[in-house]
Amino acid sequence: MRVLVIDGQGGGLGRQLVTAITALCPEVELTAVGTNSMAASAMLKAGAARAATGENAVVVNARRADIIVGPIGIVIADALLGEITPAMAAAICQADAKRVLIPVNHCENFVVGVPEGPVSQLVQTAAQKVKELCTTGCK
Repeated sequence: MRVLVIDGQGGGLGRQLVTAITALCPEVELTAVGTNSMAASAMLKAGAARAATGENAVVVNARRADIIVGPIGIVIADALLGEITPAMAAAICQADAKRVLIPVNHCENFVVGVPEGPVSQLVQTAAQKVKELCTTGCK
């Protein structure tokens, strides 16, 4: 199973996701893509098998992923303070992959009807969902 974790800014959420997913699903092929080098580096240090940076890396890796994980902003053009380009958002949304999105409510986008919770709890819930999808074969 190919899991792609995407994050931007400082890569803190991506780092937590990589750590949690590799602990629960050590058998997955985990790739991390940062919208910038700082985010990619943070996820690589957290245990991602490989990492890349930038728009083209998002586009290419989204095509081959079975599961894409990251903050909800990765599917919104110009989100993450402008780090998500329209091409990135389109590639993620059009990918033939399941998407596990963390409802991070800050900056310009808010998800209503979703209770606020600690990021660590959201990360664990996302990692559990990835494990479930890997077990059921992404059906």
